[in-house]
Amino acid sequence: MIKEGNPIIQSPYTADPTALVHNQTVYLYTGHDDPPEGIDDYHMHDWLCFSSNDLVHWIEHNSPLKATDFAWASGDAYASKVVEYQGEFYWFVSVTHAGGPYKAIGVAVSDSPTGPFKDAIGSALVTHDMLPVTKSEKANLDPTVLIDDDGKAYLFWGNGRCYFAELNENLLELAGPISVIELPEFTEGAHIHKRGSTYYLAYGYGYPEKVAYATSRTITGPWEFKGILNETAGNCATNRPAIIEFKGSDYFFYHNGALPKGGSHRRSVCVDRLYYNGDGTMRRVVMTTEGINNAIDF
Repeated sequence: MIKEGNPIIQSPYTADPTALVHNQTVYLYTGHDDPPEGIDDYHMHDWLCFSSNDLVHWIEHNSPLKATDFAWASGDAYASKVVEYQGEFYWFVSVTHAGGPYKAIGVAVSDSPTGPFKDAIGSALVTHDMLPVTKSEKANLDPTVLIDDDGKAYLFWGNGRCYFAELNENLLELAGPISVIELPEFTEGAHIHKRGSTYYLAYGYGYPEKVAYATSRTITGPWEFKGILNETAGNCATNRPAIIEFKGSDYFFYHNGALPKGGSHRRSVCVDRLYYNGDGTMRRVVMTTEGINNAIDF
Protein backbone atom coordinates (compact mmCIF):
# COMPACT_ATOMS: atom_id res chain seq x y z
CA MET A 1 0.00 0.00 0.00
CA ILE A 2 1.29 3.47 -0.93
CA LYS A 3 0.07 6.64 0.80
CA GLU A 4 1.01 10.27 1.16
CA GLY A 5 3.29 11.36 3.99
CA ASN A 6 6.00 9.44 5.86
CA PRO A 7 6.73 6.61 5.71
CA ILE A 8 6.19 6.85 1.95
CA ILE A 9 5.78 3.07 1.67
CA GLN A 10 3.30 1.66 4.21
CA SER A 11 3.49 -1.96 3.08
CA PRO A 12 5.65 -3.96 2.60
CA TYR A 13 8.44 -3.03 4.99
CA THR A 14 11.31 -1.24 3.25
CA ALA A 15 14.82 -0.24 4.32
CA ASP A 16 18.19 1.09 3.12
CA PRO A 17 16.97 3.34 0.29
CA THR A 18 18.90 4.18 -2.84
CA ALA A 19 17.42 6.42 -5.54
CA LEU A 20 18.18 7.77 -8.99
CA VAL A 21 16.53 10.18 -11.41
CA HIS A 22 15.89 8.95 -14.96
CA ASN A 23 13.71 10.71 -17.56
CA GLN A 24 12.13 13.02 -14.95
CA THR A 25 11.14 10.06 -12.79
CA VAL A 26 12.62 9.04 -9.45
CA TYR A 27 13.31 5.34 -9.04
CA LEU A 28 13.56 4.21 -5.43
CA TYR A 29 15.21 0.90 -4.62
CA THR A 30 14.95 -0.55 -1.13
CA GLY A 31 15.78 -3.51 0.99
CA HIS A 32 12.86 -5.62 2.16
CA ASP A 33 12.45 -6.52 5.82
CA ASP A 34 10.41 -9.70 5.93
CA PRO A 35 10.77 -11.44 9.32
CA PRO A 36 8.27 -14.17 10.19
CA GLU A 37 5.52 -13.28 12.63
CA GLY A 38 6.90 -13.18 16.17
CA ILE A 39 10.56 -13.02 15.05
CA ASP A 40 12.53 -9.87 15.88
CA ASP A 41 15.63 -10.22 13.70
CA TYR A 42 16.86 -9.34 10.21
CA HIS A 43 15.24 -11.36 7.43
CA MET A 44 16.00 -9.81 4.03
CA HIS A 45 16.11 -11.83 0.83
CA ASP A 46 15.27 -9.47 -2.04
CA TRP A 47 15.13 -5.83 -3.08
CA LEU A 48 12.15 -3.72 -4.15
CA CYS A 49 11.58 -0.96 -6.70
CA PHE A 50 9.18 1.99 -6.67
CA SER A 51 8.85 5.02 -8.95
CA SER A 52 7.34 8.50 -8.76
CA ASN A 53 7.23 11.68 -10.82
CA ASP A 54 6.39 13.91 -7.84
CA LEU A 55 7.91 12.12 -4.78
CA VAL A 56 4.45 12.00 -3.20
CA HIS A 57 2.64 9.29 -5.17
CA TRP A 58 4.59 6.06 -5.65
CA ILE A 59 4.10 3.07 -7.96
CA GLU A 60 5.37 -0.34 -6.83
CA HIS A 61 7.03 -2.51 -9.47
CA ASN A 62 7.68 -6.24 -9.39
CA SER A 63 10.73 -7.14 -7.30
CA PRO A 64 13.57 -6.86 -9.83
CA LEU A 65 16.32 -8.66 -7.89
CA LYS A 66 16.78 -11.20 -5.11
CA ALA A 67 19.89 -12.42 -3.32
CA THR A 68 19.68 -15.89 -4.87
CA ASP A 69 19.96 -14.34 -8.35
CA PHE A 70 23.66 -14.43 -7.50
CA ALA A 71 24.43 -18.15 -7.75
CA TRP A 72 27.55 -17.72 -5.62
CA ALA A 73 25.61 -16.13 -2.73
CA SER A 74 23.29 -17.38 -0.01
CA GLY A 75 19.86 -15.87 0.52
CA ASP A 76 20.73 -12.80 2.61
CA ALA A 77 20.20 -9.34 1.06
CA TYR A 78 21.64 -6.13 2.51
CA ALA A 79 21.88 -2.46 1.51
CA SER A 80 22.60 -1.54 -2.09
CA LYS A 81 23.17 1.23 -4.63
CA VAL A 82 21.86 1.66 -8.20
CA VAL A 83 23.56 3.91 -10.76
CA GLU A 84 22.91 4.63 -14.42
CA TYR A 85 25.98 4.33 -16.63
CA GLN A 86 26.28 4.37 -20.42
CA GLY A 87 22.62 3.55 -20.94
CA GLU A 88 22.46 0.68 -18.49
CA PHE A 89 21.60 0.36 -14.81
CA TYR A 90 24.08 -1.21 -12.39
CA TRP A 91 22.93 -2.50 -9.02
CA PHE A 92 25.68 -2.91 -6.43
CA VAL A 93 24.54 -5.11 -3.54
CA SER A 94 25.82 -6.67 -0.35
CA VAL A 95 25.05 -10.35 0.15
CA THR A 96 26.34 -13.25 2.23
CA HIS A 97 28.82 -15.36 0.26
CA ALA A 98 27.73 -18.98 -0.14
CA GLY A 99 28.96 -20.97 2.81
CA GLY A 100 29.14 -17.76 4.89
CA PRO A 101 29.60 -16.05 7.17
CA TYR A 102 31.43 -13.36 5.22
CA LYS A 103 29.65 -10.66 3.24
CA ALA A 104 30.57 -9.85 -0.35
CA ILE A 105 29.64 -7.20 -2.91
CA GLY A 106 28.01 -8.19 -6.17
CA VAL A 107 26.82 -6.31 -9.26
CA ALA A 108 23.67 -6.85 -11.29
CA VAL A 109 22.79 -5.08 -14.55
CA SER A 110 19.68 -4.24 -16.57
CA ASP A 111 18.79 -2.09 -19.55
CA SER A 112 15.70 -0.86 -17.66
CA PRO A 113 15.49 0.94 -14.30
CA THR A 114 12.74 -1.48 -13.23
CA GLY A 115 14.65 -4.60 -14.28
CA PRO A 116 14.77 -7.47 -14.31
CA PHE A 117 18.42 -7.40 -13.24
CA LYS A 118 20.92 -10.23 -13.67
CA ASP A 119 24.33 -10.97 -12.19
CA ALA A 120 26.81 -9.01 -14.31
CA ILE A 121 29.96 -10.91 -13.32
CA GLY A 122 29.06 -14.43 -12.18
CA SER A 123 31.16 -13.94 -9.07
CA ALA A 124 31.70 -11.31 -6.38
CA LEU A 125 33.22 -7.91 -7.11
CA VAL A 126 34.66 -7.66 -3.58
CA THR A 127 35.26 -10.58 -1.21
CA HIS A 128 36.43 -10.59 2.39
CA ASP A 129 39.94 -11.78 1.53
CA MET A 130 40.50 -8.70 -0.65
CA LEU A 131 40.17 -6.31 2.32
CA PRO A 132 42.82 -4.89 4.60
CA VAL A 133 43.00 -7.10 7.70
CA THR A 134 39.71 -7.00 9.61
CA LYS A 135 37.90 -9.31 12.02
CA SER A 136 34.46 -8.08 10.95
CA GLU A 137 32.45 -10.71 9.07
CA LYS A 138 30.20 -7.87 7.89
CA ALA A 139 32.95 -5.64 6.50
CA ASN A 140 31.54 -5.76 2.96
CA LEU A 141 28.25 -4.02 3.68
CA ASP A 142 26.38 -1.10 2.12
CA PRO A 143 28.09 -0.25 -1.19
CA THR A 144 27.65 3.22 -2.68
CA VAL A 145 28.97 4.35 -6.06
CA LEU A 146 29.69 7.71 -7.67
CA ILE A 147 30.13 8.23 -11.41
CA ASP A 148 32.24 11.38 -11.50
CA ASP A 149 32.04 14.18 -14.06
CA ASP A 150 34.94 12.67 -16.03
CA GLY A 151 33.21 9.29 -16.25
CA LYS A 152 35.39 7.54 -13.69
CA ALA A 153 33.58 5.48 -11.08
CA TYR A 154 34.30 5.02 -7.39
CA LEU A 155 33.04 2.55 -4.79
CA PHE A 156 32.67 3.22 -1.05
CA TRP A 157 31.42 0.66 1.48
CA GLY A 158 32.02 -0.91 4.87
CA ASN A 159 30.92 -1.90 8.35
CA GLY A 160 33.06 -0.62 11.22
CA ARG A 161 35.54 0.81 8.71
CA CYS A 162 34.91 2.73 5.49
CA TYR A 163 36.59 1.33 2.38
CA PHE A 164 37.24 3.02 -0.96
CA ALA A 165 38.34 1.86 -4.41
CA GLU A 166 38.21 3.06 -8.00
CA LEU A 167 36.27 0.92 -10.47
CA ASN A 168 37.32 0.00 -13.99
CA GLU A 169 35.44 1.64 -16.84
CA ASN A 170 33.15 -1.41 -17.14
CA LEU A 171 32.18 -1.05 -13.42
CA LEU A 172 32.78 -4.78 -12.99
CA GLU A 173 36.34 -4.78 -11.66
CA LEU A 174 38.42 -2.76 -9.24
CA ALA A 175 40.89 -0.43 -10.94
CA GLY A 176 43.23 -0.15 -7.99
CA PRO A 177 43.85 -1.07 -4.37
CA ILE A 178 41.31 -0.89 -1.57
CA SER A 179 42.05 1.85 0.94
CA VAL A 180 40.55 2.82 4.31
CA ILE A 181 38.97 6.22 4.99
CA GLU A 182 39.18 7.40 8.58
CA LEU A 183 35.84 8.86 9.68
CA PRO A 184 34.61 9.58 13.22
CA GLU A 185 32.26 6.90 14.61
CA PHE A 186 31.79 5.23 11.21
CA THR A 187 29.35 2.35 11.57
CA GLU A 188 27.95 1.54 8.10
CA GLY A 189 25.46 2.88 5.56
CA ALA A 190 27.74 5.05 3.40
CA HIS A 191 26.29 7.30 0.70
CA ILE A 192 28.45 9.34 -1.72
CA HIS A 193 27.24 12.24 -3.85
CA LYS A 194 28.71 15.33 -5.50
CA ARG A 195 27.37 18.88 -5.71
CA GLY A 196 29.36 21.36 -7.74
CA SER A 197 33.00 20.66 -6.98
CA THR A 198 32.37 19.20 -3.51
CA TYR A 199 32.09 15.52 -2.62
CA TYR A 200 29.79 14.54 0.24
CA LEU A 201 30.17 11.26 2.13
CA ALA A 202 27.27 10.58 4.51
CA TYR A 203 27.16 7.54 6.77
CA GLY A 204 25.69 5.87 9.83
CA TYR A 205 27.34 7.45 12.88
CA GLY A 206 27.63 5.58 16.18
CA TYR A 207 24.94 3.22 17.44
CA PRO A 208 22.02 3.65 17.54
CA GLU A 209 22.90 5.33 14.27
CA LYS A 210 22.61 9.00 13.52
CA VAL A 211 23.69 10.15 10.05
CA ALA A 212 26.85 12.27 9.85
CA TYR A 213 28.83 13.48 6.86
CA ALA A 214 32.23 14.61 5.67
CA THR A 215 33.26 16.61 2.59
CA SER A 216 36.25 16.73 0.29
CA ARG A 217 37.45 18.68 -2.75
CA THR A 218 38.78 15.47 -4.31
CA ILE A 219 37.27 12.00 -4.46
CA THR A 220 40.39 10.55 -2.83
CA GLY A 221 40.23 12.92 0.16
CA PRO A 222 41.28 14.16 2.59
CA TRP A 223 37.80 14.16 4.14
CA GLU A 224 36.72 16.86 6.58
CA PHE A 225 34.10 15.85 9.13
CA LYS A 226 31.14 18.26 9.10
CA GLY A 227 28.90 16.87 11.84
CA ILE A 228 25.45 15.35 12.24
CA LEU A 229 23.04 15.49 9.31
CA ASN A 230 20.15 13.44 10.68
CA GLU A 231 19.29 12.44 14.25
CA THR A 232 18.44 8.88 15.27
CA ALA A 233 15.33 7.81 13.39
CA GLY A 234 12.25 6.89 15.41
CA ASN A 235 11.99 3.35 16.80
CA CYS A 236 14.97 2.13 14.77
CA ALA A 237 18.64 1.56 15.64
CA THR A 238 19.98 1.86 12.08
CA ASN A 239 19.79 4.32 9.21
CA ARG A 240 21.08 4.56 5.66
CA PRO A 241 20.70 7.82 3.69
CA ALA A 242 20.14 8.50 0.01
CA ILE A 243 20.41 12.04 -1.36
CA ILE A 244 19.17 13.25 -4.75
CA GLU A 245 18.40 16.47 -6.60
CA PHE A 246 15.06 16.42 -8.43
CA LYS A 247 13.49 19.23 -10.43
CA GLY A 248 15.62 21.87 -8.74
CA SER A 249 15.22 20.74 -5.12
CA ASP A 250 17.18 18.38 -2.89
CA TYR A 251 15.82 15.40 -0.97
CA PHE A 252 16.94 13.07 1.79
CA PHE A 253 15.69 9.47 1.91
CA TYR A 254 16.08 7.43 5.09
CA HIS A 255 14.27 4.72 7.04
CA ASN A 256 12.62 4.49 10.44
CA GLY A 257 10.45 2.08 12.44
CA ALA A 258 7.40 4.31 12.60
CA LEU A 259 4.69 1.96 11.38
CA PRO A 260 2.41 0.47 14.08
CA LYS A 261 4.25 -2.88 14.05
CA GLY A 262 7.54 -1.38 12.92
CA GLY A 263 10.96 -1.41 14.52
CA SER A 264 14.64 -2.04 13.81
CA HIS A 265 13.78 -5.20 11.85
CA ARG A 266 10.58 -3.91 10.26
CA ARG A 267 11.68 -0.60 8.78
CA SER A 268 10.04 1.86 6.40
CA VAL A 269 11.50 4.39 3.96
CA CYS A 270 10.79 8.11 4.34
CA VAL A 271 11.76 11.27 2.46
CA ASP A 272 12.16 14.88 3.58
CA ARG A 273 13.66 18.02 2.13
CA LEU A 274 17.41 18.64 2.26
CA TYR A 275 18.84 22.16 2.30
CA TYR A 276 22.36 23.46 1.72
CA ASN A 277 23.86 26.50 3.40
CA GLY A 278 25.64 29.20 1.44
CA ASP A 279 29.02 27.69 2.27
CA GLY A 280 28.01 24.31 0.85
CA THR A 281 27.42 22.56 4.18
CA MET A 282 24.15 20.69 4.64
CA ARG A 283 21.58 21.69 7.23
CA ARG A 284 20.29 19.07 9.61
CA VAL A 285 17.38 17.22 8.07
CA VAL A 286 14.07 17.72 9.84
CA MET A 287 12.20 14.41 9.93
CA THR A 288 8.45 14.84 9.48
CA THR A 289 5.32 12.73 9.29
CA GLU A 290 3.94 15.00 6.56
CA GLY A 291 6.92 14.34 4.28
CA ILE A 292 7.19 16.63 1.30
CA ASN A 293 3.47 16.99 0.50
CA ASN A 294 3.66 20.74 1.02
CA ALA A 295 7.37 21.27 0.37
CA ILE A 296 7.85 20.72 -3.35
CA ASP A 297 9.20 23.84 -5.04
CA PHE A 298 8.41 22.96 -8.65
